[in-house]
Amino acid sequence: MKKISEFEKGHRYFRSVKFKENEERFKKLVEEGQSPRALFIGCSDSRVMPNMITGSGPGDLFIVRNIGNFVPPFRPDDDYHATASAIEYAVTHLEVSDIIVCGHSDCGAIKACFEHHEPSEENIHTVKWLQLGEPARDTARRSLPDESLELQRDYAEKVSVVFQLENLLSYPAVQRRVDEGRLYLHGWHYNLATGEILYFDESELEFKPLGAS
Repeated sequence: MKKISEFEKGHRYFRSVKFKENEERFKKLVEEGQSPRALFIGCSDSRVMPNMITGSGPGDLFIVRNIGNFVPPFRPDDDYHATASAIEYAVTHLEVSDIIVCGHSDCGAIKACFEHHEPSEENIHTVKWLQLGEPARDTARRSLPDESLELQRDYAEKVSVVFQLENLLSYPAVQRRVDEGRLYLHGWHYNLATGEILYFDESELEFKPLGAS
């Protein structure tokens, strides 16, 4: 109950201060609808705060969060695909100009990919979902065979972002708009301890500090 009580206090502060500061913007978003600048695909990790680390405000980001900031490859079947649906909605309906896939340090999903987890009725969906991180894990093991587990996991966090960008291109709506120059994909890695964001430079195939000249 203590944490819920803290959330209630936080909501009262939001209503009395933060909402008032942005009241006109909220009204405009209701009247005119949303037109976010980018789709942000991030991890569900509670330490990752998309709006805070980007300095964005209400209506700026269409945010999708899941374990590991994974992008499942396009699969046109009749199953339920939450992340895929969000990608399609952001691209075809909201017509965002950019998609950001943001990984982060100390990622529990990537750590789990280096461990063995026996499926059960309590974790069957999670174990299946973690398969999306296995290509990055395998690449890290091949690229850094003599390095520590910690370094392999750090490397896998970044490599995984690149794999998710590749998976994005398996979506017809994404591929078509990228080819037409109407949509741009970005791979980021956020460091929890320093607050720094690195971006993937496709021309040099390496991660560099975001905003560095």
